Amino acid sequence: MTERQTERHKDRPWLMRTYAGHSTAEASNELYRRNLAKGQTGLSVAFDLPTQTGYDPDHVLARGEVGRVGVPVSHLGDMRRLFQDIPLEQMNTSMTINATAMWLLALYQVVAEEQGADLTRLQGTTQNDIVKEYLSRGTHVFPPGPSLRLTTDMIAYTVNHLPKWNPINICSYHLQEAGATPVQEIAYAMSTAIAVLDAVRDGGQVPEEKFGEVVARISFFVNAGVRFIEEMCKMRAFGRIWDRVTRERYGVTDPKQRRFRYGVQVNSLGLTEAQPENNVQRIVLEMLAVTLSKDARARAVQLPAWNEALGLPRPWDQQWSLRIQQVLAHESDLLEYEDIFDGSRVVEAKVEELVTESLAEIDRIQQMGGAMAAVESGYLKSQLVSSHAERRARIEGGDEKIVGVNIFETTEPNPLTADLGTAIMSVDPAVEDQVVKALRGWRDTRYQPPFNHPRPCKALERLKAAAAGTENLMEASLECARSGVTTGEWADALREVFGEFRAPTGVSSAPVAVAAVAGTPLAAVRAKVERTAADLGAGKLRLLVGKPGLDGHSNGAEQIAVRARDAGFEVVYQGIRLTPEQIVSAALAEDVHCVGLSILSGSHAALVPDVLDRLREAGAGDLPVIVGGIIPPGDADDLRRAGVAAVFTPKDFGITEIIGRIVEEIRTANKLDPLEVPA
Repeated sequence: MTERQTERHKDRPWLMRTYAGHSTAEASNELYRRNLAKGQTGLSVAFDLPTQTGYDPDHVLARGEVGRVGVPVSHLGDMRRLFQDIPLEQMNTSMTINATAMWLLALYQVVAEEQGADLTRLQGTTQNDIVKEYLSRGTHVFPPGPSLRLTTDMIAYTVNHLPKWNPINICSYHLQEAGATPVQEIAYAMSTAIAVLDAVRDGGQVPEEKFGEVVARISFFVNAGVRFIEEMCKMRAFGRIWDRVTRERYGVTDPKQRRFRYGVQVNSLGLTEAQPENNVQRIVLEMLAVTLSKDARARAVQLPAWNEALGLPRPWDQQWSLRIQQVLAHESDLLEYEDIFDGSRVVEAKVEELVTESLAEIDRIQQMGGAMAAVESGYLKSQLVSSHAERRARIEGGDEKIVGVNIFETTEPNPLTADLGTAIMSVDPAVEDQVVKALRGWRDTRYQPPFNHPRPCKALERLKAAAAGTENLMEASLECARSGVTTGEWADALREVFGEFRAPTGVSSAPVAVAAVAGTPLAAVRAKVERTAADLGAGKLRLLVGKPGLDGHSNGAEQIAVRARDAGFEVVYQGIRLTPEQIVSAALAEDVHCVGLSILSGSHAALVPDVLDRLREAGAGDLPVIVGGIIPPGDADDLRRAGVAAVFTPKDFGITEIIGRIVEEIRTANKLDPLEVPA
């Protein structure tokens, strides 16, 4: 075969994206245009936590979070600036947004209208999977019932008005990061899809003859870990089960409509702070899991950057990840062959095993009443917390090896991180003040032409009326967008009608993952806990685990809470999304011996000193405070100077050792003699 013939038969590459957004709409727009110029073929928008959870930047819970993990979009003006000079009709835009997905899609559609776009040609995806928010990511706002309604309303609207838009991305990505096994990842994602499709089918908004179009627009967003053969088999199993469910449960006869369509972000929380250069080969292996098999190849891929365990990647780091994809797609011969795993007995056996076990777990969830019932009962969350605890125990025990962390730890000096101050990007704290000032300016001027008071009020009243009834909420949301309503106002209007929801933590029901058998490190720590409680005249040592701000990544906090419980602590853990004031009030009311704060979003510099100040004002300044999260060394030094007793980052993977350190900090704060911490 000639080179020209080979080229002619070469498959088209997957969509190449970079998950990006930070600081302001203007700064993110500049980044998007640069990335598109470098050969990126799709946009993937990261929104900041206030936008994801329905708060305006000047809300008390937004403090320290504005522009940190994504771009703040508070109103139509922000969305205009975000996509300025980017023709939306020609884009394929993925928006990682869930609880407020309808609102962001409404803003996106209005900007497209202003650009003169043909709405029937708009292509892209809103994640819009609320179930995994209750289980793993923590950016939910409303209870499960109303959340499912928002999702189904969006699906019905897009099928009828935006036919090329994917209204939901069933997202198993965060489930894996929360501890899901491949079977749990498949089963929970499929159970979510079944819950959504059942609701659309039974809701009466989509005619029966159009239901195949609904199925055809459902996509998935998955995680690929470093066990790339198992991950590749997982994707083949996913496709096989989806084909079966859509054919047997929903009667979809067109094979094209039943095709399993997925995008992928390879594992970010599996990247290590220790020897971070190893993350590059991890990312490559994880990418191969979702590209090597033609019959189970991702439709879109976005890769994290090598330094994400250290902080926010720079544009150069993101470019490196984009180039990894481009080398595979354009330099290798991967796209010239049919599926290279067809006929493999090993692969087929693994796929069948995953299919069988996943279908059994799906049946178990259906017997409970489906995914929503399994969320509300706490079953799904407790299963994930348990799986994660077991994995952490395998890592600590050395059964699961991570190079540079628990094996081959010696290393040469790393030139990539020689100057950590420049090895990651930092968001200027002044950005938050600028965004808040701009928001207040928007609120003041939206009453003037072209908006004119009282249209925002009327639009919000219509939204509330629609929410209280059965009307599709998309049209009312579009009216809010055109009227200058803000993200916080839209969400608050729905909070009035729907209420809010605090998801089960899964901590109290998680089984013991590490037994305190005599002679083990946990047994030694448990003895120290009991000795220290006796020295203090307390029945039990009490630890408050708190998550201030809007960071919903609760996995680490949950694992600390479970291990502390198993070590003999009485643990106070109220879940995510607390103000510093609430955390201090709980610490005083529960008379705890230590406060542990977990923050992965970068808001530690604002929120931790606030907690310290409030404790001092309450006369509890001697109460030890420890902090864990993705915290650069310079910030860690600042926190210690501010009065934090200890700082833990991803390199501190030994949870039992961390619990031992907590006991020592309690002893130090209470002027007790130190006890030897186990190695």
